[in-house]
Amino acid sequence: MSEYPLAALASSPNRTPSQVSVGSDLYGRFQIGEGTVTVMAGPCSVEGRDMLLETAHAVRASGAVMLRGGAFKPRSSPYAFRGLGQEGLDLLAEARASSGLPIVTEVVDARQLESVVAVADMLQVGARNMQNFALLAALGEVNRPVLLKRGLSATLKELLLAAEYIMAHGNTNVVLCERGIRTFETATRNTLDLSAVPVLKLETHLPVIVDPSHAAGRADIIAPLAAAAIAAGADGLLVEVHPDPKSALSDGPQSLTPSQFDALMAAIAPIAALTGRTLTRPSCLRGAGAVAAPSRQAAARHASSTAVPA
Repeated sequence: MSEYPLAALASSPNRTPSQVSVGSDLYGRFQIGEGTVTVMAGPCSVEGRDMLLETAHAVRASGAVMLRGGAFKPRSSPYAFRGLGQEGLDLLAEARASSGLPIVTEVVDARQLESVVAVADMLQVGARNMQNFALLAALGEVNRPVLLKRGLSATLKELLLAAEYIMAHGNTNVVLCERGIRTFETATRNTLDLSAVPVLKLETHLPVIVDPSHAAGRADIIAPLAAAAIAAGADGLLVEVHPDPKSALSDGPQSLTPSQFDALMAAIAPIAALTGRTLTRPSCLRGAGAVAAPSRQAAARHASSTAVPA
């Protein structure tokens, strides 16, 4: 028997890859997984209203279908910018209402779960929390898809076992993310393990995406890493974009400008086509600017059902 029976490819009917549904009835839905390439983009951290709204509309115009942005940021230094907290969540909700893009944001602590679930369409587990088993178990009881990042020094087996924790507690909507691992190399922030993509595809039915931004740590090589990830079979990308990277409060050196991101999107489209897939386009969502601020009733519906249905 597999050590991760729920995540194992053999557990899927006819050993077929699964898809994870993201979004809502209010803003639109799409599937992450087989046959498509999904791009999520936005700033490392939510720093303020104007920069977030500018970024959200820019990445949607270039073809992204999810807005990433951290309200709670686990940082190596206790003196570094650690996010705006609840204010950041409120700004993410406003950005979604303005742009129509679903939100993916990180949960750092299980005690934050209720407030993050009230806003997020997808919950991110950062690399540092990949083996925070109490958090993984809590995420298993929430009715939101989970983006699970590989730990800095984690093996693929450990990544799959972390996914198994979430699934064993009831939530099977998990997307895996390769974001680079720590090696002896100093030319990049981390080393992108491209082999992880085809290996995981042989081991699990879960979708696999790649974060070239954290792997590179530098903006000038993100585009070729993104292209290589799509060629290797990744189901999507998680890319950091900032309107003014030099002024970013976190991860500025690895953030693309909106124009650089636009060029990246143009470059990966033909690669996706060569692998027999298509980019998920914003046309699957409500039009930018066409989504009014949700009513209290609609907001309540979005925040409800935190427990996984039986």
